[in-house]
Amino acid sequence: MTPIRLSTTLALALAACAALPGIAAAQTKLKFAHVYETSEPYHKWALWAADEVKKRTAGRYEMQVFPASSLGKETDINQGLTLGTVDIIYTGQLFAARTHPPLAIGGAPFMFRDFSHWKAYVASPVYADLAEGYFKKGGNKPIAVTYYGVRHTTANKAINRPEDMKGLKIRVPDAPLYTMFPRGVGANPTPIAFAEVYLALQNRTVDAQENPLPTIEAKKFYEVQSHINLTGHITEMLLTILSGATWNKLSDADKKAFEAIFQEAGAKATDEIAAAENKLVEEFVTKYKKTVVKTDRRPFQEALTKLHLGPDATWDKATYDKLQALK
Repeated sequence: MTPIRLSTTLALALAACAALPGIAAAQTKLKFAHVYETSEPYHKWALWAADEVKKRTAGRYEMQVFPASSLGKETDINQGLTLGTVDIIYTGQLFAARTHPPLAIGGAPFMFRDFSHWKAYVASPVYADLAEGYFKKGGNKPIAVTYYGVRHTTANKAINRPEDMKGLKIRVPDAPLYTMFPRGVGANPTPIAFAEVYLALQNRTVDAQENPLPTIEAKKFYEVQSHINLTGHITEMLLTILSGATWNKLSDADKKAFEAIFQEAGAKATDEIAAAENKLVEEFVTKYKKTVVKTDRRPFQEALTKLHLGPDATWDKATYDKLQALK
């Protein structure tokens, strides 16, 4: 074949490829990492979001979801956003607060009066300003929130009063503010990676752990703990965060599509988690034969709310007052 014919052939081939919708898009593959089980709503709606991303971008982006710490522990995947090893993650707000400390306010014990107060917060300018502060600080973009549930304490004993936690060795996530609850009631906080909690409880490395009821069920912590104590000490949420590198490559239209998709996924998962919380209180008694303790939360609230503006607070009083004023 002569050089002229070769050039003509290549040109025709390239033109044919360009005419096929989505042919270049298939090359843009995204990694979505999280630490939760495939049985949990977070993963289910992450898979849904992956399908929607492909549909709504006409196949220009394809997202693979990596669950159950398969790409690393929560600290690892947060670092991965900056290192470029992941494109999208779910993460707890206290892990994100390592980049922008004021964001931790939503994870403080007894910060919210109830579920409605939490919903008002995530829809408010207070949260929007904090998320924007995180974006400016680290370059990674929070685009959605998902309700994680109210955190309760499992142990091999009943917990009715703060005194019942004195000296208790309790696993907490490896983020500083999670230690506020146990320290405030005289317990011994022990940071352990999420994937290692079951074994730590089984081996009695720790005496207790704290998580929302759907997580306690999904991770089967009830198999190695006898009591579900309804301490309800933290109203927790997950942030969906895109790496700055990925966010900056998106067109304005695609940015809007990604935000819409993940916000819808977050809303659907939130509804599912809230419904699961309501039914699981009874199921832990009837289905799993556990002792469910309706802990008196008032003395816990009194012990912890006085710490909201103490030395561990990473937020200012103005932000705190605005959050508390939300209806």
